[in-house]
Amino acid sequence: MKRITETLQISRSNQYTKKTSRRERYKPKSDDSKYLSLIREITDKRPTYGYRRVTALVNRYLRERGQAPVNHKRIYRIMKVNHLLLPKYTGKPVRTHDGSIITWKSNMRWCSDIFEILCYNGEKLRVIFSMDRYL
Repeated sequence: MKRITETLQISRSNQYTKKTSRRERYKPKSDDSKYLSLIREITDKRPTYGYRRVTALVNRYLRERGQAPVNHKRIYRIMKVNHLLLPKYTGKPVRTHDGSIITWKSNMRWCSDIFEILCYNGEKLRVIFSMDRYL
């Protein structure tokens, strides 16, 4: 194999066949179902809690009962496998502004604008307007 790869000037490490079997990335542990029930109880009451806050509440519950706390990475894994994680924050607003303004009655929301038109003789024509945004 060495002479062939040297002749072709390619790497030997890439020429060996790789195993085709895929192992699972996360191996479920026996206690996961116990922790999952606690996590679901918390996320059902407060769906906006992330894995860090859920970990703190689960560990508080376990300490009150004299049990060992759980690592936050394990809680993250359990929540990820069961699709309980919050969507990642991208910093972009979800709502786009379509230009419509909602008002409940007249004389609550006004808009105004001003612009200037320069004429050929050097004079300026100013246009000012305001309008009630009640539909």
